Amino acid sequence: MNMRVRKAVFPAAGLGTRFLPATKAQPKEMLPLVDKPIIQYGVEEALAAGCDQIIIVTGRGKQAIEDHFDVSYELERMLQDRGKTDLLEIVRRISDLIHVAYVRQKEALGLGHAVFTARELVGDEPFAVLLADDVIDANPPCLKQMINVFEKVQCSVIATQIVEGKAISAYGVLDVQPVQGQFDGRLYEIRNMVEKPRLEEAPSNLAIIGRYILTPTVFETLSQTPAGAGGELQLTDGMKLLLKREKMYAYVYEGKRHDTGDKLGFLKATVEFALKRPDLGEAFREYLKNLKL
Repeated sequence: MNMRVRKAVFPAAGLGTRFLPATKAQPKEMLPLVDKPIIQYGVEEALAAGCDQIIIVTGRGKQAIEDHFDVSYELERMLQDRGKTDLLEIVRRISDLIHVAYVRQKEALGLGHAVFTARELVGDEPFAVLLADDVIDANPPCLKQMINVFEKVQCSVIATQIVEGKAISAYGVLDVQPVQGQFDGRLYEIRNMVEKPRLEEAPSNLAIIGRYILTPTVFETLSQTPAGAGGELQLTDGMKLLLKREKMYAYVYEGKRHDTGDKLGFLKATVEFALKRPDLGEAFREYLKNLKL
């Protein structure tokens, strides 16, 4: 029987230092793009891809994430009493989206450690990992595209995009060979991966993006992976060990990625999502045209 991807893991225990002081008292995952928290975009993507179990890895100061996806009886009653049915529907839709499980990462010891923390909740089945900072505007959703690939190959699948020039040094980079005749030339078999290489040492221009579908074997390889700098357990190191045991594939997804973990990327995403809104787009576009830039 073919394996199915039903669970999606969201590592959300990071401190968000790049957005201080805004993240001093609230999680960076709760920063809004227009009027929706960053993490909700990822959760909605996972649901649209067919994942019905959401696992969020949290840490200190992340209570707002749990509150956001929970029922707010007082707020709902106030909106109902005041006849604000449109807002009531929006609020209820959030809490009705999903049933979420939370697991605590007591120390921020790297992405690999965050994923490993979810081991008991994931169990012995393939699962998705979504980094909320990477908001991907795509139709069909990026994770849905990847699940379509996974259903065919039944192996781990990593999202990738082409990054030209020196910017490639900010990413994990893939050494790959094309898989001919499948998925319009967007599918590659992974031979190796290198974390943040210099431009002249990069094996390709294919960068790892914050979407993964992993087999449960990755938990075994993460348990065997030594910690790196600062005592952190890196997911890339665990995947390199996984690559020695199983085939892994990279898929060049269709869509536009916004790096909302970067201040400029966050601002760009806010503008682009606002312009796409039917209730805001036209007026906001006129405002931008009138700016003396």
